[in-house]
Formats: sequence, structure tokens, C-alpha cells
Amino acid sequence: MKDSPGGRNRVTILILWLALGAVPSFAQSTLLYLEAQGIMAYSTALSAIDFYSQTVDDVMQKPSLGFDLVQRFSGQTSDFGVLAIQTRLAYDPDSKSRMQLQVYNAYFRYKAGFADLWAGHNRPALGLDSELDSHALLLPSPAMLGYGFDRDWGLGIQRDFSWGNAAASLTTGSGMPLYFRGNYLAAVRVSLGVLLRDNYSVGLSLARGDILETIGYHLTNNQPVGFTAVAADATYLWRNLENRFEVLAGQRDASDIFLFFWRSGINLLGEGRLKLEVQPSLQKDTGRWDYIFSGGAAYQVTADLTARSMIQYGHAAKDARFVLQIYFYKRV
Repeated sequence: MKDSPGGRNRVTILILWLALGAVPSFAQSTLLYLEAQGIMAYSTALSAIDFYSQTVDDVMQKPSLGFDLVQRFSGQTSDFGVLAIQTRLAYDPDSKSRMQLQVYNAYFRYKAGFADLWAGHNRPALGLDSELDSHALLLPSPAMLGYGFDRDWGLGIQRDFSWGNAAASLTTGSGMPLYFRGNYLAAVRVSLGVLLRDNYSVGLSLARGDILETIGYHLTNNQPVGFTAVAADATYLWRNLENRFEVLAGQRDASDIFLFFWRSGINLLGEGRLKLEVQPSLQKDTGRWDYIFSGGAAYQVTADLTARSMIQYGHAAKDARFVLQIYFYKRV
């Protein structure tokens, strides 16, 4: 089946129209937030100032304006479903209009009793990214480093247990854009520990598929490539310290891939308003090894306004980036 940018845009507009149309009828169960951010970065390799956190093709992070909608649907005794829509209009210097519509969450979650079922644009059941929301953050997650997808179009199921969680997903393996070219990604993750109760969570993931290689909304290869991965991840919270790890190994397009990822942070000041983080990663792709070191600080200026900074050095790119972000997120 041949797809087109116009067709994908019509699907996106239809999803957003349905979501906004539901708000008046269920206003008592609606959460709506406005989001705005400004980004400025300096690259030593380019000796230039730019306005994106990683690369110009990536969706994270750019100057943007958007909203985050969570709509709950209730029966006589309890909630039975949640509609989540999170989207931005971002600055894109490569497009003719200089603007790009970015869709993150666009899914409906149904509480079936035996498990939660979802359909739409959500997180695949693979590694830390299945639990970590990087939507507003500067430090790159494993998916942002190229190992998995932050969001993907498809179906999923998950269930919480007293000992942890089990989840599975079947998605298109195309990430932010929607393509149908024989591509798919099947993933399953089982975790031990409830983070909010036990202060730790340890997960094991398996994934297999024929995925499309994309950077943001840009397709870098017209044909799907084979992808197989096994990943182990862990999150541990102790007092004001946070540590997150992931080790992933597998193959992509018949080439070995490997990732060691560690993010360590400390929360300071009252209510953890200041967070300092360091993040080293070691990775292998297309037969080459690379390491990326990132460090960042985030300060909660007010309840709605956060200032973030990041310093990142990539060995292969021989580039140090200095990034500043002002992020506004307010309920309306």
C-alpha cells in the first residue's frame, strides 16, 4: 500500500478533531494543558548557533507551541477509558512553511478489566522508553539515540501486578510518521517492582520486526530493515538520587547493535526544584563504536515554568553542544 504525506496529515487532523470534539461533552473529566518552549544551542563542530537540541531532523527539542489533552470516560462506577492527545507546532527551518506539526500521544486506552488495551500513537513495550516520558527533556533517551522508538503507531496491552508489570505491543516500526510498507515491530516487556511503592523497577524486553529507519518525520530508507533486540533496564530511587540503566543488544539490517545507557541525577532544594544529571552512553551501530556524554541541569522557576540546560559531547561527531531551554506547561 502506497502512502503519502497528504494522507498521513489527514489522519493526524482527524484524530485531533475527534479529540477536541469530545471535550465539551465530558468537560468534568478533561485535563488540558498548554505547552510552549524556546530552544537555543551552540555547536562547536559548526561554530554556529541553532534552534534545536539534537539535529535539525529530530523532533526533540525545537521552539514550539502545543497542547496536552487527557480525556477520561466514565461509567456508573469507574473510568473505562482514556483518550490522550499531545501535539506541537514546531519551528522547522527545512520546511517551506518553516513549521512542522508533531504528534506525540494520540491513543485511546481501554480498561478491559483483565488488562489495559490501547490503540494509536503510544510507547512500544521496549526498554526504559516504555516508562520514561522524554517529551520535554533535553537529555536523549535510548530511543532518541537510535535504539527503539519514543512513540509508534499500533496496538498494545499491559497489566499491572502486585509484583510488577507485563506489556506487549504490535506497532508499525516507523516511529513518529505513519507508513505501511510491510513494516512492523513486535515487542514485549516484563518488569519486577513497582517504582512508586518499591523505589525500584527491573525490566526485560524482547523485540523483533522489520522497521523503517526514520529521523523525526524524515524517512532515511524506503525499505524496511530487520530488527532484533533484547534489552535489560533498571530504575532505582534512593532519597534524592535517581539512577536509570539500560543495556540493549541485537541486530539491525544484519549489523550488530549495542547500547549501554546510564542516567544519574540528584534532586536539590525544596521539593526537588533543582535537578542535576549526568548521562554517559556507549553504543555500537553499523560496525562502529561511539560514546556520548551528556550533563544537564533543570530548575523549576515556578509551578508552570522550567529552565533546562545541557552540555553534550559526541565522540564520533567530534561535536560539543551547549543547549538552553525555557519550557512552559500550564493547565487551562
